[in-house]
Order: sequence, then structure tokens, then C-alpha cells
Amino acid sequence: MAKESGLGVTTFTIEDAAGTARAVINDVTSLTINTPSAQQDVTGLDKSAMERLLLLADGSMNYSYVFNDAATTGIFTVLKAYRTLNGTDIGRTHSFVHSAQTLTMDLLLTDFPVVRGADGSLGGSVTANLSSGTVPAWS
Repeated sequence: MAKESGLGVTTFTIEDAAGTARAVINDVTSLTINTPSAQQDVTGLDKSAMERLLLLADGSMNYSYVFNDAATTGIFTVLKAYRTLNGTDIGRTHSFVHSAQTLTMDLLLTDFPVVRGADGSLGGSVTANLSSGTVPAWS
């Protein structure tokens, strides 16, 4: 595989409350994907350097967006019901594709802020964390 820039991302979709994947790539202005694993320190007294074991995998996405309430496809429309009416969290499938590399994770939204900037801009930043118990993997 060749070195590449982040230009030309193919798709970024998020499942809406009805379970339909919606392309929101036009509304997302930046994206960070994290796929860390917990670690356990197993360093014995006989060691001169750290020794660790990998434990549970995790995943998260952080993305900034521009407000768009277009019917069915706007990011506000897709994410506004991030909790059900009874307050239960809704896991949303997020899928990111670039250069034939795909990462799909079921994520919980921890918040869905809408921020009006002093300059008049309207948007926000979302943090979504792994919810499915499935190890994130690129395919």
C-alpha cells in the first residue's frame, strides 16, 4: 500500500434511530479514530524494563460537525435522538472507509452538543465509545 493523504475519504456513515446507515461525510469536518487496548503491568522484580500484557480492546471516534438538519441525511437529523424516550442509550453503527480500508464499530454517543460560536458558526463535537463488545478491526 502506498502512502496517502486524508483527502478523498470515500464514506463516513452513521446509523440513524431507525437503523438506516446515513452518509454524513459532508457534515463532518474532522475525525479521530482510536482503537486502544488496556494493559496490565506484569513487570517482575527481576526486570530492568517494563513488561506488559494486552487486555481488553476498545474503540472510539471523535468528530466535529457543521449543523445540518436536512431531512434523513443531515447529521443533526441522524444524531438528535441519541437516546430513546425512556433514556436508554442507543448504540449507533459508525463506518469509515478510505482507500478500500473499512472500520465499522457500534458506538454509544456520550453527548450530542450543538454549539453556537461567537462568530455565528453552528456545529459541535461528538465523542462515541465502543458498545458492542466486538474488537474493532480494519478490513
